[in-house]
Amino acid sequence: MLFTGRTQTACGRGMAAMGPFYCPQDRKIYLDLDFFEELNRYGASGDFARAYVVAHEVGHHVQALLGIEKKVSDAQSTMSEADANRLNVRLELQADCLAGIWASALGQLPGITLEPGDIERGLRATHALGDDMLQKQETGTVVLDSFTHGSGDQRTRWFKRGLETAKIEQCNTFGASEL
Repeated sequence: MLFTGRTQTACGRGMAAMGPFYCPQDRKIYLDLDFFEELNRYGASGDFARAYVVAHEVGHHVQALLGIEKKVSDAQSTMSEADANRLNVRLELQADCLAGIWASALGQLPGITLEPGDIERGLRATHALGDDMLQKQETGTVVLDSFTHGSGDQRTRWFKRGLETAKIEQCNTFGASEL
């Protein structure tokens, strides 16, 4: 579902400040078109950077289909906010890894040609959209307990893991001792 500004979803009101998101209740991806323009401001321009964002949200849909999203949501309802945020980081990093698996398959699809620099633009996007990078840019400070998506380095590492292995088993962020 494409939107600008705000939109109503089964998960409540979606607003541009949230950026793109996945709503598990209606199993739809909501893409704020203005966000794609903002990617340039974060140093993550180009079609592949935008495609990475969409692939990340598709990763959340895969998590919903596999029952992972529900397990995480149920667990978060009994946790402190800081613990729930830490669990959410694992969910988000797994979606990055799944996006990496998608990217690894692109060269094998008919009619799809990766341009020189596409993967690098995707990696720039994963890094630029890390909680640390966004917080630093918006407020000048970084608050680790408020992370919900992971640091730029973590997001890049998990995207690369999916890209390099192309195996869903390698995306088990919940079993990883180090993110």
